[in-house]
Amino acid sequence: MEFSLKQLADTLQLGFVGEPATLVDSIAPIHLATERQLSFVVGKHYVDALRASRAGVVIVPPALEAEAPGNYILSPDPYMSYAKLSHLMNPAPALQAGIHPSAVVHDEADIDPSASIGANAVIGRGVRVGAGCDIGAGCFLGDGTRIGDRSRLFANVTIYHGCRLGSDCRVQSGTVIGGEGFGYARDKTGWLRINQVGGVLIGDRVEIGSNTSIDRGAIGDTIIEDGVILDNLIQIAHNVRIGRNTAIAGCTGIAGSTTIGSNCTIAGSVNIIGHLTIVDDVHLTATSFVMRSITEPGRYSSGLPLETNRKWRRTVARLLQLDSLAAKINRQR
Repeated sequence: MEFSLKQLADTLQLGFVGEPATLVDSIAPIHLATERQLSFVVGKHYVDALRASRAGVVIVPPALEAEAPGNYILSPDPYMSYAKLSHLMNPAPALQAGIHPSAVVHDEADIDPSASIGANAVIGRGVRVGAGCDIGAGCFLGDGTRIGDRSRLFANVTIYHGCRLGSDCRVQSGTVIGGEGFGYARDKTGWLRINQVGGVLIGDRVEIGSNTSIDRGAIGDTIIEDGVILDNLIQIAHNVRIGRNTAIAGCTGIAGSTTIGSNCTIAGSVNIIGHLTIVDDVHLTATSFVMRSITEPGRYSSGLPLETNRKWRRTVARLLQLDSLAAKINRQR
């Protein structure tokens, strides 16, 4: 599909400079874009690439307007403008309503006529699939599962019995929702599995990446509130609660019964131990290790940044000497 400079600017309700009829048909990075492509820049560190760009249309912030060659759209938030146009220029394929002949659907399942059920999907007893849903090939929906309107499950998503997914959600391939939590009791004979009798409740407009696991509650439910976005390869243990509009990046692990507030951002490979509370508006940088509750909003970090192996070994050696150094200082007082 082709879009003119004027069409793009009108969609964003923003001003533009250049030839209104200029056409673009795709989006590309600023250093690779051609005359038929749209691009964007967000800060001054891209100024050289902007000056040299061959892009047909560029979205620029006011601070870089003087550097913009040719046709451009002036935006206070180029990244958000780009995000909006990504949907306009790359619309999702039209939903093909109906149930594939190879799907296995229980007689007591309730599938809205406008929903799509893909090949080899398995839909259990008492499942409800809402209007406009897209259930991809090979998905499994256990007994009593509820899927809200317009939600999309990509191929091979598994949702165990009794879990609920809200409206306008997207779940990428390989994700498992409602698997058993890691709950065991121990005595002298060994380990006894604790039956996990809770479920998983997921709100509206939640996005979940590939191969993420959200365990069902042991007693009570694991809860993901509205607007949460989860990356790939995240482990969310039983009875965790994640507040509205919190974003969590890949390879993060959250142990059981921890509560995370609203509007938090958790970067990649963060580890959070169980039974903690993290308040709203907390931002954890990559690889942080959270061992205590966080009671004040703000930005938190832990761990050593990357350095050469030789320097890192020297730093660790000095850390191991802290006790002896402290004792020496105390003796000299």
